[in-house]
Amino acid sequence: MAPMASHPQTLPKTPPKTPPTVGFDLDMTLIDSRPGIRATYLALSAETGVPIDCDLVVSRLGPPVEEELANWFPAAEVAAAADRYREIYPTHAITPTGALTGAREAVAAVRALGGRAIVVTAKHEPSAKLHLAHLGIEPDAVIGRLWAEAKADALLAHGAGIYVGDHTGDVRGARAANCLSVAVTTGPCDADELREAGADVVLPDLTGFPAWLSSWVSSGAGRV
Repeated sequence: MAPMASHPQTLPKTPPKTPPTVGFDLDMTLIDSRPGIRATYLALSAETGVPIDCDLVVSRLGPPVEEELANWFPAAEVAAAADRYREIYPTHAITPTGALTGAREAVAAVRALGGRAIVVTAKHEPSAKLHLAHLGIEPDAVIGRLWAEAKADALLAHGAGIYVGDHTGDVRGARAANCLSVAVTTGPCDADELREAGADVVLPDLTGFPAWLSSWVSSGAGRV
């Protein structure tokens, strides 16, 4: 997506935690999982005979797979379809999926400050770990099957002060955990949607995150 013009950010009034614990979403924040997810839905459609518009599916990633499958399968079949999706996912989705620009550097930036980087995602946790291992991204913890406000459970448990995501659901999760919400426009939500949802910081992608994080931490008062 095209870079955005700089704009004032709403930042916390209290000093940041040093070193910081930073949570990251996975799909469309750290990784571009669209090719792999599309391939998995194509395989599921072929296996079940249920037509699925896979291009539409990958244009709106974020919510749990059950929510998407409910658009294509009868309600009574959604749970079984989700189980099968997760079973075939590693075969179809891991290899085609790449890291988004700046993802490795963003995680490294947290470590360079002595902090912890965790991944909190709606994705099935074993699949999330397969993606990260395949791409050589090594967070301190991976917590799966949490969406929107439910992400606060993991963020609070790990003492996170910042949560980085691409979806308005990620913003809601950050707010529920009293985290600073850093949003990137690499997913389905644009800058206006993310700000309207309550994002404190909106970046076009993760390439600017290391400099922003360093400034935020070194400020001592949460101002850049």
